[in-house]
Amino acid sequence: MSKFEIPTIETERLILRPLTVEDAEAVFRWAGDERVNTYMPYNTHRTPDDSRQWLMSLEALENEYQWGFVRKSDGLLIGSGGMRLHADTGEWSFGYNTRFDCWGKGYTTEITKCMIKFIQEKYSPEVIMGECAIENIASARVMEKCGLIFVGYGEYSRFDGSMTYKSKRYELRKQVKQ
Repeated sequence: MSKFEIPTIETERLILRPLTVEDAEAVFRWAGDERVNTYMPYNTHRTPDDSRQWLMSLEALENEYQWGFVRKSDGLLIGSGGMRLHADTGEWSFGYNTRFDCWGKGYTTEITKCMIKFIQEKYSPEVIMGECAIENIASARVMEKCGLIFVGYGEYSRFDGSMTYKSKRYELRKQVKQ
């Protein structure tokens, strides 16, 4: 297991930066929104203190990059997400979460392309995978726009086991040079 140093990286409209405990109120804007968390593996945050606890837990993460997504135009923290190495398979997976009022503006695709590019340049993995609930059409669309290909169905559960979702799995495989 490795602890990763989280770099600050940029896209055209966003800055991906490490999250801090001071971000708790901003994180609560999306982590406490049922609309945003419909298909998330974590339970909706009930108070900003839930967000604070989650932010404090990030310090212990291993084999994972977690960023906050800041809009350049106004400095607003609009979401978070990251890339995780699955040491057993060598695959990388990603996830993301953005404020409801930022949906449908292309931010998530821009963010995901940036995270994938970072991992490809740093590690050159064979496989990057993403998974979303079958009903989460917008998330499936993000994966397709980022070049991932649908490879099959599966399922995932909330961390507390309270809900299980049927899912679609997407992969981006390393291109073999001929």
